[in-house]
Amino acid sequence: MSEKHILLVEDEQAIRDMVGLILKQAGFKFSEASNAHEAEGKIKTDMPDLLLLDWMLPGLSGIDFARKLRAMKNTSELPIIMLTARTDEDDIVRGLAEGVDDYVTKPFSTRELIARINAIFRRTDHPDPSTVVSIAGLSLDAVSHRVSVNDKVLALGPTEYRLLLFFMSNPERVYSREQILNHVWGDNVYIEERTVDVHIRRLRKLLEASGHDSLVQTVRSAGYRFSPKKE
Repeated sequence: MSEKHILLVEDEQAIRDMVGLILKQAGFKFSEASNAHEAEGKIKTDMPDLLLLDWMLPGLSGIDFARKLRAMKNTSELPIIMLTARTDEDDIVRGLAEGVDDYVTKPFSTRELIARINAIFRRTDHPDPSTVVSIAGLSLDAVSHRVSVNDKVLALGPTEYRLLLFFMSNPERVYSREQILNHVWGDNVYIEERTVDVHIRRLRKLLEASGHDSLVQTVRSAGYRFSPKKE
């Protein structure tokens, strides 16, 4: 297997040097950019496997750049980890809601950063069942990683795709947030349970146009269930 390519977008040279050293020691291919414009050019010429994206960038902010990448076909599924000095819960939730897959608050430890990166690669590299699952007109092709409604493909980020795959493979069962974390994110002590709520809200929003958002049901004091039956 070829080494994974990680692009760091960060305006501070000292942080780029430090993170670059950490990633190279961990066996990753590393490239860097100081702003969103430079990063976009590098993505076009050499698509990374994962993007480490600083929130506070000159010009286009990291959060706005993440939103732009999610709206573009070739980068809609690019895994993104946001690096941020912001610790306010509203800011973190906002980042996750825009399609960021995870976040790391500054200052961060080497162990935490590598754990977060490996957690994303574990779930994106995990082979899916080679089947097509269809529920209430919503279809998920696990071979091509396409989700569609009446032959119209829906654009989902990698985490929302994994979340939907889990739900569609296990309909009608109620899962707690902790169980969903373990199945979709894997055994990663750094991921908080509120992350589940944020990505479920994003998944519902992506399914809203086709009317399938109601399939993802909240079960009070228990967790979530995926069902075509009315609550």
